Amino acid sequence: MSIFLSFIKKIIPKKLFKKIQPTYHFFLSYLATIFYGNPSNKLIVIGITGTSGKTSSVYLMAKALNEAGYKTGYTSTAMFSDGEKEWLNNKKMTMVGRFFTQKILSQMVKNNCQYAIIETTSEGIRQFRHRFINYDILVFTGIYPEHIESHGSFENYKKAKGQLFVHLKNCQFKYLNNENKVVKVKSNLSKIDLNRIKKSIIINGDDDEAFYFSSFWAEQKFYYFNKVRNDKDIFAVFYNNISVSLGGTSFDFVFKKNHDGNFSGREINLKLWGEFNVWNSMPLLSLPFLLDIDLDKIIDGLEKIKSIPGRLEVVDVGQNFLTIVDYAYEPNAMKKMYDLIYFLKGKLLEGGYQSRIIHILGSAGGGRDKSRRDIMGQISGEKADFVIISNEDPYDENPLDIINQVAVGAKEAGKIEGMDLFRILDRREAIKKGLQLAKEGDLLIITGKGCEQAICVADGQKIPWDDRLIVKEEIIKLANK
Repeated sequence: MSIFLSFIKKIIPKKLFKKIQPTYHFFLSYLATIFYGNPSNKLIVIGITGTSGKTSSVYLMAKALNEAGYKTGYTSTAMFSDGEKEWLNNKKMTMVGRFFTQKILSQMVKNNCQYAIIETTSEGIRQFRHRFINYDILVFTGIYPEHIESHGSFENYKKAKGQLFVHLKNCQFKYLNNENKVVKVKSNLSKIDLNRIKKSIIINGDDDEAFYFSSFWAEQKFYYFNKVRNDKDIFAVFYNNISVSLGGTSFDFVFKKNHDGNFSGREINLKLWGEFNVWNSMPLLSLPFLLDIDLDKIIDGLEKIKSIPGRLEVVDVGQNFLTIVDYAYEPNAMKKMYDLIYFLKGKLLEGGYQSRIIHILGSAGGGRDKSRRDIMGQISGEKADFVIISNEDPYDENPLDIINQVAVGAKEAGKIEGMDLFRILDRREAIKKGLQLAKEGDLLIITGKGCEQAICVADGQKIPWDDRLIVKEEIIKLANK
C-alpha cells in the first residue's frame, strides 16, 4: 500500500500536489483507519501535545502505567511500543503517516493493551493524522514559539495545536468493564453495568496559554500547578518543595481529597534529575483523578524509572568524566538542561574536580527555525567552557551555513575560534574532539539528537546514527590507544 501511495505521489506534479496535499493527507488518515478497523475505539487513548516535555511525559506515563499493571502502548519522538515490545523511533517523525499509527494501534489491541498514549504534534495535526483517532484524554504541557517558519506565526502554531482539542468533541464515547477495558456496547441497557470514560483535558495551569487551551470543550478539565491554589472551582494537583540531588529529584505532590477542599499529599522521589522531570511527571500523576486507576501504584511505578532514552541519558563505559546525551534542540530546553548541568558541575567541584563543560551541538536545517541558531550558540558560549559546533540534521540546507550561524552566537558570548570554539562538520570527528578535550571530572554534553537513529541530509536521505553508540565507540577506541 505504501509503495503504491509513494508512486502516486511521485507522478503528480509538485505544484498540483501542494494544492491537493490537505485532501491527500485526510484521505490517507481515513483509509488507514478503515483498513485497520478503527483500533482507537477499542483503547483508552491519551494524546499529549505541547512544545517541550511531550516525549518524556509519554514515556513516564507509559512506563508507570505498565509497572502498575495497566498494559500500555505508545508512540513518541523517541520510541514506540505496541504493549509487548519497545523499539527506537527510526522514522525521524513523531506522528508517522503511511498507515503506521493506525497499524501500531491495531497491534496494541491485539496485544490486549488497555491504554494507548500518542505524542501528538502540530505537524501531525496539520496533516490530519489525529483526525481518525478516538482520543479520551488530551494533555497540554505548555507552548512557546517553535516551528514558526513552518506555521507562519506563533498564533498559527497555537491554533494548529488547538485543532486537537476541537477534535475531542467529535470523538465517540467509550465504555469500560470492571477490568478497566474498553468494551463494545450492544444496547443502551448494557450501559448500566459499564463505566463511561469522560472526555477530559489535562492542562499545565502555569503556562501563559493555559486559558486558551482550557477554553475548549471537555467533560472534565484538570490542571496541574507548581504552587498550591485553594480555588474550589479548579480541579487540580500541585507540586512544590523540589529538591535535586545526585540520586535524583524529590518533591511534594499535593492534591485535594474527595473534592472536599482538604489537601492531602506525599513526597515523591524520582530517580531522574531536574525540575523539568517533576513537570513531566504531572500528566501521569493527574490520571488517577480522571480514571479508575490506583494513585499509589502509579507513584510506585514512577519512582522506579531510572532514565528516559536520549533525555539526559548518561553514557558510561568506565571513563573518568561524565558524558550526557540529551535531545535539547531549542533554546528553552537547552536553558533547562544547563540548570541541571551546573548543579552537577557544582557537585563535581565540591569533590575536587576541575569540571569543565564541553558542549557539542548543532541545529536542524531545512528552513526550520533559523532564528534560534545564534541564540543556541550564545547559550552554549556563555555556559560551556568549550563549544564544538557540528552537523545535526541539515536536510536540504548547506550544513556549513547552519554551523556558521550557530557559531555567531558563541563568538558573541566571548568564545574564540581554535581556542574554546571549534567548527567540525563531521559529527563523529566532533565527538572525537570533545573526548580529546575531556579530562577527569569534566562534563561532556552532546545535544540535539538524543536517541534519534539518523542524520537527515539532502534529497530525503538518512544516515544511520545514534549519538549514544558513537560516543561509546569513540571512548573505547580512545581508551585502547
